[in-house]
Amino acid sequence: MQLVFDFPPMPRYSFDNFVVCGGNRAAWHFTRQLVAGDGTENLLYLYGPPGSGKTHLLAAAGEVLSGSAGQPAPFISFRTIDDIYRGDYAAERVSRLGEHFLDAPALLVDDIHLIPDTESLRVEVWQLFNDFYGAGKKIMITGMFPPKELPNLDDHLISRLLWGLVAKVDITDDESRGMILSKLAEDRQVLLPDDVADYLLTIVRRDVPSLREALERINRHALTEGRKITLRLARDVLGRS
Repeated sequence: MQLVFDFPPMPRYSFDNFVVCGGNRAAWHFTRQLVAGDGTENLLYLYGPPGSGKTHLLAAAGEVLSGSAGQPAPFISFRTIDDIYRGDYAAERVSRLGEHFLDAPALLVDDIHLIPDTESLRVEVWQLFNDFYGAGKKIMITGMFPPKELPNLDDHLISRLLWGLVAKVDITDDESRGMILSKLAEDRQVLLPDDVADYLLTIVRRDVPSLREALERINRHALTEGRKITLRLARDVLGRS
């Protein structure tokens, strides 16, 4: 199974609909710097918890870089890397990562913290990074942890990540979550009362997928029942008092 996706991806992954807030402003700014045509910034590492927007920014960067290069910029995630290798990371065969990124205009890698603890794969990633870095091509990598806390990576690669731009993506503060929830409701043309929004921000996990799923559950129920979205309805749907 080939797990390389060509950009632009789904429309929801773009700079236009990325909600910029206090917890992700630096990451958003650095990503825009990376894709700028002046070539002053070629390396960016973003880190943060799941659902914080790292993949969104990576995809948005891929969309712009694809357009600039006039060809798709491949994307790969270590979350699904075993579907490519099937557990076979033998060093003697041709690098599958190298094949995927052959002649690519940029190196876009998601979830680097999930790289398997395998020496041959570390060598592949190190070589791929050096090839792109040496060619002056754009590199954007995301992970859950700061560079020095990444597991299973070559120390040389960790130090190289610190050469470029590094930013944390974190939307766990209430202001950031509130802005994102408002954007989710606006995108779905959902009238979300303030008391319902406050309720969701109190009980729902602090990540975008959880907020999205809770809002969609409430909206589906309201449409099915022919009712307006109210605090009582939200409590009934989410099973909380």
